[in-house]
Amino acid sequence: MPCIAALRLLGARQLMGARGFAEAPVLHMGQYSCFGAYQHVETSGGIQASLAGRYATALFGLARDEQQIDAVTRSLDSLEAALADSADFAALVSSPLVSRTDATKAIAALVPALGLDPITAKFIGVIAQNGRLNELRNIIRLVRALALGHRGETIAEVTSAHPLNDQQVVELKAKLRSRVGREVGIKASVDPTLLGGIVVRLGSQMIDASIRTKLNTLALAMRG
Repeated sequence: MPCIAALRLLGARQLMGARGFAEAPVLHMGQYSCFGAYQHVETSGGIQASLAGRYATALFGLARDEQQIDAVTRSLDSLEAALADSADFAALVSSPLVSRTDATKAIAALVPALGLDPITAKFIGVIAQNGRLNELRNIIRLVRALALGHRGETIAEVTSAHPLNDQQVVELKAKLRSRVGREVGIKASVDPTLLGGIVVRLGSQMIDASIRTKLNTLALAMRG
């Protein structure tokens, strides 16, 4: 994405002030208010065990109640792409040297260019005000998982040496569906160091069919 003038605020390098706010998110977003983060918060395990998980649960709850899950997940996809494509945006999100005030102004300037839906636009403004933009990547990942679960799906993180084509994705989904007994979404990434093949992470399971691992295994066997 093109560099946006609002991100020049990064040049100020202002130290962030004291974090005098509650860790559990209470979202006031125009007509939307979500206090659910204070209810049924698990003390261990589960998505709500982390701060990002509580924010993700709050956002997903709003999206579900307003029947805007698809719109919100598309907006989060746009944010994830922006994080990958723009070093300035990634720095804004991750830098501890940007004040909440400057981060909020920069986000307000960015929202129209990103084409975010109203719920996501207001939400990202809230986490900027709360000084929690550094949780954005985790929030995106967790909301995506909640959306998939809502649809009766699960997500598989697939890493391949080369980009998968559409037919390969379809075939892989079918094989994973037969393995787990439900629909599976694919989150694909590329790692040329695998040399060939794929690595699939599905929940706590990992299937490593990469050439790199096969060569390493062969090398160990030859030592014996």
